[in-house]
Amino acid sequence: MKDNFSKTAGLYANYRPLFPVDLFEHIAKICNHRIAAWDCGTGNGQVAIQLANHFQHVYATDISQNQIDNAYWDDKITYEVEAAESCSFPDRSFDLIMVAQAVHWFDFDLFYAQVNRTLKKDGLLAILGYGLIRIDEKVDQVISELYKNTLGPYWDSERKYIDEEYKTIPFPYKQIDAPDFTISLKWNATQLLGYLNTWSAVQHYLKEKKENPVDLITPKLMKAWGKEPIKKIEFPVFIKLGRL
Repeated sequence: MKDNFSKTAGLYANYRPLFPVDLFEHIAKICNHRIAAWDCGTGNGQVAIQLANHFQHVYATDISQNQIDNAYWDDKITYEVEAAESCSFPDRSFDLIMVAQAVHWFDFDLFYAQVNRTLKKDGLLAILGYGLIRIDEKVDQVISELYKNTLGPYWDSERKYIDEEYKTIPFPYKQIDAPDFTISLKWNATQLLGYLNTWSAVQHYLKEKKENPVDLITPKLMKAWGKEPIKKIEFPVFIKLGRL
């Protein structure tokens, strides 16, 4: 698995959007039991802290120690630095396994082998993702230009799964229908710029070109933003739910 986020762990913790509370309420409701959950690819624990509201204990793993060091801490969460494809958990450990905005980085076959081993027979697998940020026509146009044109060659090939809303990832389980959810937030321009700097392609561009592409588009973005101090922003959410 690639580690694209260790260097930006602090930015990630501050600026990555949180999935909506009602999404976790729905998933917890359809779990047969709420004893143990595994948040795989936890990053800085944004999902783990939400799951801790519904499960007796949450085990959260990531390959990045820096991400874990910037994680939300709670007595009900145990963090470990482990790969999704080779975890050390005992067989039939979890009522829920969740992966949020990370499964596209995994070796699917190896990860699903771990799911088959560690998920309880009546357990639930939940894979979450969110698409490109939406604000308004003018701002979206500038972000789209950055995303597609400036950064197009710098996205890892796995990014296509996000663009395809996880519709094309392997999913060898009986799929369960899920309601529609949207991440809705109110951000200022500084928060938007902080979020854009968490993009892995921005870091790839910076490494090669020795200049930050977000800085290059900031004047144009600020002009498009206008005088409003706060804007409503949205991320479309996509979900795959399944059982063994």
